[in-house]
Amino acid sequence: MTNKEQVNQMVAKVQETFGKVDILVNNAGWEKIELFSRLDEALWDKIIDLNYKQFLYTVKAVIPGMCERQYGRIVNIGSDAGRGGSTGEAVYSGCKGGVIAFSKTMARELARFQVTVNCVCPGLVHTPLTDSQLTEDFAGKVLPAVEKFIPLRRWGEPQDIANAVVFFASDEASFITGQTLSVSGGLTMF
Repeated sequence: MTNKEQVNQMVAKVQETFGKVDILVNNAGWEKIELFSRLDEALWDKIIDLNYKQFLYTVKAVIPGMCERQYGRIVNIGSDAGRGGSTGEAVYSGCKGGVIAFSKTMARELARFQVTVNCVCPGLVHTPLTDSQLTEDFAGKVLPAVEKFIPLRRWGEPQDIANAVVFFASDEASFITGQTLSVSGGLTMF
């Protein structure tokens, strides 16, 4: 996902196999929960490439066909960390804030082609990555502390995020573009 040529090849293969790309869900991501002062620049680059630049590559690769057909749905996975910041996620939060702003800008640019662009922002969600971070020194303290502030008093599950993505990708959301939806159990209410 972080290699532009490979992304272009993947999109070309999908178009060759299926004839078109109607829906793009940008869901790749990775983070290292640690204080900014402890991160080195090599880790910044990895976080930026995986959580921001790859979104640019995939959107750039699919929009020509979507615009030509006057139809498309792009759903970018942001994060509530990008909406409000998050301790131990400075670079990640910046990337996800960028994804939110990028999604809004793309929604404005692509609306005349009937292509919608929306952003789903998960809060804490059980995934293999987040579950593995519970054993780390810093993240193992931060993540359980955040759970106490979630009004629904639970972490999300992958299906909670998938439900929001399916809605934005559906025709029921054909008049919705440029929106950011938090799926966080009420952790962020703005």
